[in-house]
Amino acid sequence: MSQRPYLLYSDGEGNIYEDDSLYAAGRAGWDAFEVPQEDWIELPEGGNLYELPGRRGIGIDVETGEMRLCEKGWAVAAFIPPAHTGLFIAAYETMQGAPTLPLFCYTAVGWRNDKNYVPAVRIEKDIRQEAAGYNEADIATGTAHLLKAYPQNRLVRHLMDNCCMTYHCPAAKNFALGRWECPVPTSPACNANCIGCISFQPSDETIVSTQDRLTFKPLAEEIVEFTVPHLMNAPFPIISFGQGCEGEPLLMWETIRESIIEIRKHTDKGSININTNGSKPDAVEELCKAGLNSIRVSTNSAQKHIYEAYYRPNNYQFEDILESLKVVRKYGGWSSINYFVFPGITDSEAEYEALRKLIRETGINMIQWRNFNIDPDWYMGKTGMTEPGEMLGVKQLMELIREEFPDVKFGYFNPPMERIKGNYNSSYAGAAQ
Repeated sequence: MSQRPYLLYSDGEGNIYEDDSLYAAGRAGWDAFEVPQEDWIELPEGGNLYELPGRRGIGIDVETGEMRLCEKGWAVAAFIPPAHTGLFIAAYETMQGAPTLPLFCYTAVGWRNDKNYVPAVRIEKDIRQEAAGYNEADIATGTAHLLKAYPQNRLVRHLMDNCCMTYHCPAAKNFALGRWECPVPTSPACNANCIGCISFQPSDETIVSTQDRLTFKPLAEEIVEFTVPHLMNAPFPIISFGQGCEGEPLLMWETIRESIIEIRKHTDKGSININTNGSKPDAVEELCKAGLNSIRVSTNSAQKHIYEAYYRPNNYQFEDILESLKVVRKYGGWSSINYFVFPGITDSEAEYEALRKLIRETGINMIQWRNFNIDPDWYMGKTGMTEPGEMLGVKQLMELIREEFPDVKFGYFNPPMERIKGNYNSSYAGAAQ
């Protein structure tokens, strides 16, 4: 864009205005920065704006070029839709008594020429969660069809009633539409106590979980019943154990192994994936022997002390997640990290060095550069991030990693087998150029 966007503020009544005396700024770590002109893109379709109660926006004075507060209302941030990675957080100062923000991402945003702009990059071609791709009438029809086709299946009911129709989960919607990646939650329990868990928060915490966790242990036959038809009939099919509406799937590895073995008796189509914290490498090995094709291990950091401060693991440690990634590569599977991007920490020099080490040690195939859904102040306070150190910038970090490790793919979603086996960077039905 030719000119910098202006700061936005909310009046607390649901109305958002521009302050044309201030240019929008961005935040990394604890500090506010000017956003490079070339980093601003138009807010993608499916994005939303949030007011940040109890917080004053920080902008750059149009006349003096100095950073100052906007005194006119509450700060505003953007939610950017999947497939895009934010480069800066919204810049603001938190007032005393401000509430903790819900578990969403809070990307910087500005206004220019009747459009909202955000500092972000499109990191993924795949259109599987594009807002324009969801027709609500078709989703309702697909939901009704699945509930009728599998009347006794508790997991299908959970996915349709809760995930699809209540929480509007994009993956569950795609299952209702009979396409692409199908979610398969399996575990009501977890062996981590993640600060920003979206399916369970302690009753004394200042935030609430965004969705309720799975309350039962599915049987292997329940899993097989609907995943086999999906793998056989869906375009570019994947089934993925491990979802936001559950605990840790590796705690149910025996059931998952039984399911994989049975599924592969019926079809060799598609890809079987697990989204996991990677805490049980021995279980991962058993799943690979059964036919697991890919793994995505979630982490907020490649540094042990930052990882464990956030995940607060029970009976496992950071080294176990590295081992799980290595195991999948040993069996010829596809391994990814679900990398929670937090500007100011993810792009610190220390994190960059740790990420390089992780890539070399594990031989991962892919980094999924995911926006971190968490209150920035709360996260940094809870994990003791007082001085993150020197920062490279998220964009420069990506460029450095791409240059040193050209075979490591960048994206946002688990790739289907067609991309894993073929040309990952080529277009395919369900992907956009």
